[in-house]
Amino acid sequence: MMTPMRYALVVLATVIGLHIVVSYSSDGYRRIVSLANLKKQVFHPSPDIPPYKLSIPDEYRIHTNWTAPERRASAAFVFLARNGDINGVVSSMKQMEDRFNKKFRYPYVFLNEVHFDEAFKERVLELTDADVQFGLIPPEHWNQPPEIDEKKATEAREQMVRNRVIYGGSVPYRNMCRYNSGFFYRHELLKPFKYYWRVEPGVTYFCDLDYDPFLFMQDNDKLYSFTLALPEYVATVPTLWDEVKAFMANNTDLIARDNAMDFLSNDGGLTYNLCHFWSNFEIASLDLWRGEAYSKFFDHLDKAGGFYYERWGDAPVHSIGAALFARKDQIHFFDDIGYRHEPYQHCPKGESHKRGKCYCDSNQSFDYHYYSCKKKFDQLFSSS
Repeated sequence: MMTPMRYALVVLATVIGLHIVVSYSSDGYRRIVSLANLKKQVFHPSPDIPPYKLSIPDEYRIHTNWTAPERRASAAFVFLARNGDINGVVSSMKQMEDRFNKKFRYPYVFLNEVHFDEAFKERVLELTDADVQFGLIPPEHWNQPPEIDEKKATEAREQMVRNRVIYGGSVPYRNMCRYNSGFFYRHELLKPFKYYWRVEPGVTYFCDLDYDPFLFMQDNDKLYSFTLALPEYVATVPTLWDEVKAFMANNTDLIARDNAMDFLSNDGGLTYNLCHFWSNFEIASLDLWRGEAYSKFFDHLDKAGGFYYERWGDAPVHSIGAALFARKDQIHFFDDIGYRHEPYQHCPKGESHKRGKCYCDSNQSFDYHYYSCKKKFDQLFSSS
């Protein structure tokens, strides 16, 4: 007597045998049961659905699951942006992810003087697996302080407009410069971190980065870094150096030994040569700005009112602060990070260009252009 199991096996063998025989004897049957046809039926279930609307099967995809290194610095990317900057933001962020952060997964902090809208957040969150936080800037950190003489400030703006000074008539631009100079690092969202990388909307990163610059800064006692250096517009800072000298005269104990004064001045500090690190790119220690020396320095400048009576930018303020309150060897030039902020760019050369798979033209690098201050930085380490 045939058991149920044996009966099932006999039936299965019969079906398989018939399938093999018919497959060889009938082209039509063979086409119907082919793997390609079955896939077509599965992935194109309805003639009313255009093929491009169906997801590509997983078998065609390469699954790369990046695992962030176990040892990381306490660091974050910082974006100061408005909702209207979203296209520039996603462009910069996508490059940062592709060039570096998809491997390292450092978090992002976005700051705005108004709430970010949901459309902004959605587009940003699609770009990364890293943590992202959106912060609101306190009005008292962003807005023009009440002690500023508005009549004097208005007259100064109007004069700059007549002189065609870029952003000369803008109060929001001045708010931004003051905020970047003395307040961003105080935001609640940045309190857990020791280092930051400032990222601007609409910039370009030319090269892959296969190491962690935050850890490099941390392990080598670096406090500030840059990729571009150039002179400031003299019309925006006519009295800035007077205030710097006044501060130095009253706070000699806060000035670092072996500092980078010679980057800022050609005559030992009597005058300002206008050189500064272009702060739209900076990787730096938050503790540099949080420290006693820079805190007192910023408070001195803020009381002078030059952010509104003139148009002091965060680039010269940060640069002077780094040059005075850090040793010169604590300031680093990231030669292997290719970067462009219109209209200038830094492009690595030689082995760094090759290793980073950079797509910029090294011959178009701003480093040794006559207008660049990079040579002044190099001279800090020259024996001649």
